[in-house]
Amino acid sequence: MFERILVLSPHTDDGELGCGGSLAKFIEGGGEVFYVALSSCEKSVPEGFPEDILKKEVKKATKILGIKRENLLLFEYEVREFPRLRQEILDTLIEIRAEIKPDVVFTPSSYDTHQDHKVTRDETLRAFKKCTVLGYEQPWNNITFDTTAFVRLEERHIEKKIEALSCYESQKARPYFNSSFIKSLARMRGVQIDVEYAEAFEVIRWIIH
Repeated sequence: MFERILVLSPHTDDGELGCGGSLAKFIEGGGEVFYVALSSCEKSVPEGFPEDILKKEVKKATKILGIKRENLLLFEYEVREFPRLRQEILDTLIEIRAEIKPDVVFTPSSYDTHQDHKVTRDETLRAFKKCTVLGYEQPWNNITFDTTAFVRLEERHIEKKIEALSCYESQKARPYFNSSFIKSLARMRGVQIDVEYAEAFEVIRWIIH
């Protein structure tokens, strides 16, 4: 359905958490996926890990999903400071739009309460006015969520997502990295459309060509 897919991840790992199964499916089907991480969160790396650990982990994780190394773009915006950097982030997204020309953009949902995620979503809408935009789900940040689009997945896609997330050794203490949680959420979304597994998305903008 989509040939050129852009994932906007405020921080390394958000993209895999929000739509890792769908990315695996799109790549399996021949889609070209581009992954943009706006911050590697060096200020919030857990004690005992090097500052650049998340850069190394996102490279491993996206490789497992099948994303080409040249399609992984890493930026250095400071974690939790996106509101102050809003204009710079918008300028970056406009440059990315001109370079990649995506068919669809995945970004944090409209219901995400994290300040960096909110800015990413808002600037996505400004930069990608002519693209279909879907908001991905991260329940730990959401008060509510609109399940207005679904991607049907097979177990192998969820297993690929779990394998990718296992690359984040620095984040494994977070409960939402637990493989049982990842699979349970996919099962719940699958139940909503009468399949075994799915990922759900908010339709922020839908363009039919």
